Order: sequence, then structure tokens, then C-alpha cells
Amino acid sequence: MKTINDFNFDSKKALIRVDFNVPLNENFEVTDATRIVSAKPTIIKILEDGGSCILMSHLGRPKGVQHEFSLKHIISKVENILGVSVKFVDNCVGPKAEEAAENLKPGEILLLENLRFHDQEKQGDINFAESLSKLGDIYVNDAFGTAHRAHASTTVIAQFFPDAKCFGSLLAQEIESIDKVMKTGEKPVLAVLGGAKVSSKITIIENILDKVDHLIIGGGMTFTFIKAQGGRIGDSICEDDKMDLAIDIMKQAKEKNVQIHLPVDVLAANAFSNDADTQVMDVTNIPDGWQGLDAGPKSKANFHDVVMQCKTILWNGPLGVFEMENFASGTIALGDSIAEATKNGAFSLVGGGDSVAAVKQFGFEHKVSYVSTGGGAMLESLEGKTLPGIAAILE
Repeated sequence: MKTINDFNFDSKKALIRVDFNVPLNENFEVTDATRIVSAKPTIIKILEDGGSCILMSHLGRPKGVQHEFSLKHIISKVENILGVSVKFVDNCVGPKAEEAAENLKPGEILLLENLRFHDQEKQGDINFAESLSKLGDIYVNDAFGTAHRAHASTTVIAQFFPDAKCFGSLLAQEIESIDKVMKTGEKPVLAVLGGAKVSSKITIIENILDKVDHLIIGGGMTFTFIKAQGGRIGDSICEDDKMDLAIDIMKQAKEKNVQIHLPVDVLAANAFSNDADTQVMDVTNIPDGWQGLDAGPKSKANFHDVVMQCKTILWNGPLGVFEMENFASGTIALGDSIAEATKNGAFSLVGGGDSVAAVKQFGFEHKVSYVSTGGGAMLESLEGKTLPGIAAILE
């Protein structure tokens, strides 16, 4: 696959699809700049080559032109992170954008206005993509968070750069990290899947059973598996219509020699509240009026033992309701275990919105090998789908 390292950008204008879809507060200040920081290596490499950068991104879900979704709000934060002043143009296509791009000198950065102010972006409109393509010499896709969308700026545009398109360093790193888990990872390979519902993880489970040696199932998903095997789960969350599927997954795992690890005990509560009464209970014997909200001490110890014997680890989804302080210890314990395994030489990839949030909240961000920047894109990769934004560069 071609990356920015395969090109010399001297005197070239790089048209870069970044993912600057960052959260803003009521004063339009960026509250989490992770995505901007993640794009920095690509931008700096191009500038150091003697090239210039034209950055295009979306922000939010605007309906037409809406002031609150203007990318001008993030200019100062981008400048602050990159250490370079950033020019801005209040459109992403048309004469104004073309003039601003034409006048850009080596070493300069131009930020285009929100792509989604134009409906043609999401529609994957070929004429809109062609208009964007006029702005640069080389197309760089560095937006993993939108790689699963066949939009004009992420996929369609690539055809206008048949010999001058590549992945930015962030997107290349995302692809390599997922490949390490799904294709080239050192065995034993472990996947930890948490979260509330089996239904949202079915395709991932089915796709990774051929790739992993161990599968830890935690979070709310646990109870569908426990009830399917005749366990008593009280008021715990459960998808009754997925119980047959749970049994089928366990059968498939056995056939493929994959060891499934479920919690053996849980921290149960008599209400879905941080202030509820709590008690450690056997996962197969939770009385009515009680619900499992976190992994119990025996489960945490068991999971630690599994993590420590694995060389490649994927973590997608928390083990409990970590947003409530009293039910966060299972997720924190898992993070500690994965951090220790990583320190001992394992490769660990964390992906999916809730697990990424947990990793940041509890300070594990720099204790694992890689934290993915793309929620939906990461999940679709794990499901074995080819992402259109990636396929367009490889063609």
C-alpha cells in the first residue's frame, strides 16, 4: 500500500482528507483534540518535504450551511497543535477555494470549510469530487473515522488521482494495527468483547472466531450467554431473541478450538444507579430485583490470567457500566492487565467508542500499543468488510 513515505511532496500541493470532526463546547472551543493531534505527523512530513497542505474535513451533521458547524471555530486549536499558521477559506469548492489553493505557497496550510455544507459530499457526487480534486496535486486520505463512508472526499475523489494517491500515516497505522490482530498477530490471540448487546457484535464475533485463540465476553452481553445456558440472571440486561445465537457461537468456538471466557461472578445492584445496594454474586444465580453491572473479583482474576498468556490483544467494549464509579473496577482491572501484558511485549489494540472512552478516562491511552481513532470504521474492519475509503487508495 502506498503511504506518504512513497512520495516527495517538494513543491506539491497535498489535498488531505483529515477527520477534524471534533467535539466543541457552547463557546465553540475544542474539548477533545485527539483527532487533530493524530493528523499532525502526516501534515508535518509534507511541510518538511517542501510541500503545502490543503485540509478538508466535515464537522457534525449540518443541514446546509450552519454557523455552529463551521470549521473556522477550530483554526486556533489546529494552529496551536501544528505550530504553523493556518489559512481558511469559507467554501471547499468553487472559485474562492480554487484561488486560495492556487495561491498557497510551500510550507503553508489551507483549511477548507465544512465539506458537509454541501449535500453532494455524503451523496458521493462525482462532480463535487472532481471540483475538490482540482485543488491539489496529490490526494492523501488520513481520515480513518470516515473510511467506511463512500463519500465524495473519502472515496470518489481518489479516481482523479490515479498515480498520485496514498494513505496518511494515521490511516496506514490503523490498517497495520488491525492487520496485526486479524492476519499477522503473534499467537495466542485474544479478543475482549464487551458492551451491552450481542446483536451489535454478532458479525465481529463470527468473523474473528477464525483468527483468535481466546475470546473474553463481558459487559451486558454476558447475560444473554448465561441465560441461554440455563443460568438465572435476575433483572440483568438480556436479548432473549439472541439466546439461540449465543449457543451457536459457543458451539462454533468449540469446533474452531477457541476458548470462550465468561464472567463467573458479577457485582450486582438492586437498581441501575451508582447509589444502589451492591453485592458480589455468582453469575448464574442472580435473584429477581438484582442486575449484574460489573465483573466480580473471581472474573477479574480469571481474565487477568487469560490476558497475561496472550501475545496479541484486541479490546472492544467495557466489562461493566464504567460511567458509574462503583461499576468501573472490572473495566479498570482489564485495562491494568492489558497494560501489563503490553509492557511484557504483547501487541494491544483498543477500538470502539466505549472502550476508547474508558481507556482515556482511566489513563491507559499510552499503556497500550494502539488506540483506534475510528469507531464505526474500526467495527466494520473487524467484521471483515472492505472499507471504501481504503479500497479507493488500493485500486
